[in-house]
Amino acid sequence: MSESVLRIALVGNPNCGKTALFNQLTGGRQKVANYAGVTVERKEGRFVAPSGRSFQLLDLPGAYSFAATSPDEAITRDVCLGRYPGEAAPDLIVCVADATNLRLHLRFVLEVRQLGRPVVLALNMMDAAKRRGIVIDVDELQRRLGVPVVQTVAVQRGGAKALIERVDGDVPEAAPSDPAPLTPAQMHAQVRELLTATVTMPRETAAVDDALDRWALHPVMGMVILAGLMFFIFQAVFSWAKPVMDGIQAGITWLGAWSTGFLPAGSALHSLLNDGVFAGLGAVLVFLPQILILFFFILVLEESGYLPRAAFLLDRTMFKAGLTGRAFIPLLSSFACAIPGIMATRSINDPRDRLTTIMVAPLMTCSARLPVYTLLIAAFIPPRIVGGVFNLQGIVLFVLYFAGIFSALAVAWVIKRMRRDKSEHALIMELPSYRVPHARDIALGLWERSKIFLRRVGGIILALTVLLWFLASFPGPPANATLPAIDYSLAGRIGHLLHYIFAPIGFNWQICVALVPGLAAREVAVASLGTVYAMSGGEDAVVSQLGTLISQQWSLATALSLLAWYVFAPQCMSTLAVIRRETNSWRNVAIAAGYLFGLAYLASFATYQIASALS
Repeated sequence: MSESVLRIALVGNPNCGKTALFNQLTGGRQKVANYAGVTVERKEGRFVAPSGRSFQLLDLPGAYSFAATSPDEAITRDVCLGRYPGEAAPDLIVCVADATNLRLHLRFVLEVRQLGRPVVLALNMMDAAKRRGIVIDVDELQRRLGVPVVQTVAVQRGGAKALIERVDGDVPEAAPSDPAPLTPAQMHAQVRELLTATVTMPRETAAVDDALDRWALHPVMGMVILAGLMFFIFQAVFSWAKPVMDGIQAGITWLGAWSTGFLPAGSALHSLLNDGVFAGLGAVLVFLPQILILFFFILVLEESGYLPRAAFLLDRTMFKAGLTGRAFIPLLSSFACAIPGIMATRSINDPRDRLTTIMVAPLMTCSARLPVYTLLIAAFIPPRIVGGVFNLQGIVLFVLYFAGIFSALAVAWVIKRMRRDKSEHALIMELPSYRVPHARDIALGLWERSKIFLRRVGGIILALTVLLWFLASFPGPPANATLPAIDYSLAGRIGHLLHYIFAPIGFNWQICVALVPGLAAREVAVASLGTVYAMSGGEDAVVSQLGTLISQQWSLATALSLLAWYVFAPQCMSTLAVIRRETNSWRNVAIAAGYLFGLAYLASFATYQIASALS
């Protein structure tokens, strides 16, 4: 054991408040990465006790049992046992349990105790338990389990005080374990004995949960509520973000003019900064407010306990399409980014359902598509109010998101019809109690996602923007040139060559150029368009004028075709790489890329031809 830093692992069932407790202890002193060799997220943090003692905290993936049925549970089991390669066993295991649902959580507590390692049991959500009239004899529970038991309220300031005081003392002795592993029947019997001896519950479920679930889980009203929530979110993405976007846009335009004002016009450095960096990155940064609004609502729905209910509600519909309700949360996560959405499929036990969910996750409208959608919608769809309430642009965005959802269900239905094994599996899912999302956890989640987005902007997007500027600048035009310089560059030549392929779907050569770096990250396409048009003789302030430029130079049919393309096209190499890692199959990568590109081309072709005929 380390002499200076005690290594603590937090374990527990999903929805026990474990991550909220981790945030309470570590605050901003945390980092998110993946376990070596697998795309399973790991969160590490540090905190210092009042005594000055330092602790390293590891938030392990949620698990229901050490009899692992998913990669998440396997990681938690192996780390706790000290079996994970390059990962020493933790000095102390803190098992977090929901005090309002000990009937479910105590079973895993018994498994953790069976490891025979130092264990502390943290009874979390004690405030909710008291409000429901649940009385827990903590001393008796501690005596019967043979491990220290503390009470915590992870969402309250100071709610982890008892846990900090306990871990700041002497490390507990190894937990007592039974001579032979307990059978499931024996564990259930022990849980019943513990509950009878230590817990008094007026009712098994909270009255407020039952009242809300009568509406949220109603087969008709529940679907209406869910559809209303989704529609409201997409309205908010457009309406709430515009003032902030305008401010960012003005700031980037001013910064670009100030930064390049000292440089001689026409110089390579002036062109790099003005046409490359500011025209490219600026065109992406302005969409950060919309992305954060989308993330905000996803985090709120997750923290409130609503998402598992939405999964349960949609199970019947998704079952008909060849998915299960468990696929809902990974697919919803894919609205933010397909990569964590694909990684979240590890909670799906059936390998067939998991593979199907992985294959359709890229069809969800991820936040990287949002810059393209909002650019084109703002340029071609008037900001008209429909019905006195609804923003027409928000309605179009909702339709695009729904198109992705409908396409995913259609593809899943086809996969279901093609697979040989037709057997099905029932959905068994815990519905956690409703709770008010805590502002600190929401803020930390938004901060993490902001850093990820800004790292992409400052890393891959910046690199690709500079590369595109180089390709668009060299070689220079000949002495008798009559066209803009970019037409004679490498990028111009590539764009004109690709134009032969994409002309039937209405794409001009500038769009073709933007599609190439967009293969690395979808949002790069907007930055690329900014760079291409800045170097094609467009306005100097491309960040603020790009929408105006394309609205003047593109037809409505071309804009609609490009929107249709982005509903389907897998323009993200990282997503394909994660499919390879999660399925361990290049064949699945080829199938995913092939069918997505095929659907994208067919959808764009049909959209362009129909729109052209009607215009």
